[in-house]
Amino acid sequence: MTSANTAAGSASEKAGITYASAGVDVEAGDLAVELMKDAVKATHNSSVIGGVGGFAGLYDVSRLLTYKKPLLATSTDGVGTKVAIAQAMDIHDTIGFDLVGMVVDDIVVVGAEPLYMTDYIACGKVVPERIAGIVRGIASACSVAGTALVGGETAEHPGLLGEHEYDVAGAATGVVEADALLGPDRVRAGDVVIGMASSGLHSNGYSLVRRVINHAGWALDRQVSELGRTLGEELLEPTRVYAADCLDLARAFPVTGDAAVHGFSHVTGGGLAANLARVLPQGLVATVDRATWELPAIFKLVSELGNVPLADLERTLNLGVGMVAIVSPEAADAAVARLNDRGLPSWVMGTVTGDSDAILRSGPDYVQGAKGVDGGAVRLVNAYA
Repeated sequence: MTSANTAAGSASEKAGITYASAGVDVEAGDLAVELMKDAVKATHNSSVIGGVGGFAGLYDVSRLLTYKKPLLATSTDGVGTKVAIAQAMDIHDTIGFDLVGMVVDDIVVVGAEPLYMTDYIACGKVVPERIAGIVRGIASACSVAGTALVGGETAEHPGLLGEHEYDVAGAATGVVEADALLGPDRVRAGDVVIGMASSGLHSNGYSLVRRVINHAGWALDRQVSELGRTLGEELLEPTRVYAADCLDLARAFPVTGDAAVHGFSHVTGGGLAANLARVLPQGLVATVDRATWELPAIFKLVSELGNVPLADLERTLNLGVGMVAIVSPEAADAAVARLNDRGLPSWVMGTVTGDSDAILRSGPDYVQGAKGVDGGAVRLVNAYA
């Protein structure tokens, strides 16, 4: 039997099948560009060539001629299942901070300045206001990071994604002078580990978080006294973007001095210990004292609602620390003061030493190497404050 919808569809297509009848609205895409272009232009500096809408973004790198040995750094990432929260709440102008933070703050870990970024949005249907809202958020975050948004793409995929579904991704390129490169080769025994506060969950572990929330039967509009707002508002809190703060710190304490920044670690998927271990050399261990900070309320809530084991929390969520700096002992106090003066809560959370205690090289409190990097180790001690 022919359904009514099929019959109607066949009748409407007797005059010919169009791109619009297939589910792609080119005019809506053009309107989305019009709505977002001012926000994108606001991220441009004198190095950006051309405007919005070109086939390729152009960036003048003439200043690299002044570098002795410029190294380009690149990173790409997405937001993950946090987009499901944005879609459920119909709030789309903050998710851009999550995208930009995941990308540019990986670049700054090596001491590189993120120069420019591009984005990609795939959706089931182009709703101009929604797409423009996403891009405005990306542009706002790029401005915070000091990064130009030089291009992007919005792709409409009817039949592959639902009408209200979308996903976002992005890529960025940065540059660092070779002799200013940060990383494991710089880290020494005696260095100090500084934690920088996260703004909340950031953009990792949302598959776990959403599973816990669904298991508890909590709605996103539930007012939660411990959080001081609704659950949805907390879950959608934008990722803190650290790029400008890290670059300021690296420039204030250059690797050539006694008071120096030696490395950074961006705390993303895998948690604090695994990501910190990636930027330590073999033979050294960072001992991190949990008692130096208190778990923010959202992490306590996830733990209690889902009865999530501590080890699983620590290898999934940032637990209140979004970025880590490893500095020489001569720089520690001044570095913490400088970060706090910039409005970024920071504190000394541990030290780096030789890894000589074989007894402690086991269990969930000890992580050695991660994500394919056979580097140093991290030991977590004591209980959270």
